[in-house]
Amino acid sequence: MSEQHKVKVKTFLPTRPLPPNSERKPILTERLIIRPLSEDDVDDIHAIHRQPEVMIYTMRGRIDDNKEVTRASMARFLPPNDLHTYSNVICLASTGETIGRGGITRPDQLLGWPEVGYIFKKEVWGQGYATEFLKALVSFWWTLPRSETELGVDAQSVDGPGEAPEMLSAIVDKENIGSQRVLEKVGFRKFKRWTEPDNREGFSGDINLVGFVLSSPGQKSDRAVGSVDPALVPADQAPV
Repeated sequence: MSEQHKVKVKTFLPTRPLPPNSERKPILTERLIIRPLSEDDVDDIHAIHRQPEVMIYTMRGRIDDNKEVTRASMARFLPPNDLHTYSNVICLASTGETIGRGGITRPDQLLGWPEVGYIFKKEVWGQGYATEFLKALVSFWWTLPRSETELGVDAQSVDGPGEAPEMLSAIVDKENIGSQRVLEKVGFRKFKRWTEPDNREGFSGDINLVGFVLSSPGQKSDRAVGSVDPALVPADQAPV
């Protein structure tokens, strides 16, 4: 993804290093068990990574050819990299079935803020699991011990350099209307849209992306929650 114009801000982030996977307790919701990712999850994750409808909205853009590709993808979130990310397997509380994975990455991503992401197997789409997962994950994230820090963040996500409320970010394909709705339900605000070359495997031309941010509930922002950059045009509804 192309680099965005950034400014330096003083803010807060969870104290690093993060707790290792071995010390993290599952997050429980009414219908879900959200637990740390482990190497033993490769079969379940690979099955999800074999669904084209799921993978089209990932940075890879295509299914995993074999389990070694899936293992390489998972390694970014397993020890020792777990000290910098918060990646989870999402399971049904009623059966233990793995239906997705998701988490929050380190703050050196495109927009500068820690970035949320998730995928769910297509068989469970439209049942509210993504919203339930993201609400629980975000609520937990804000409870972690924090330290003051300086970050280079997307200039459009804040009111300028200096002090800024802590934020989470997300980047979504403009065509992925379902994920945009999930983010908005959880309180994320749409703040920018841009076009860049589509680097997904097997794709050409450009891709239209939408940026979202969510401010910490304990810190104030001059921008109203839900406010939208005037340059943004509502996307047409499309199936997910």
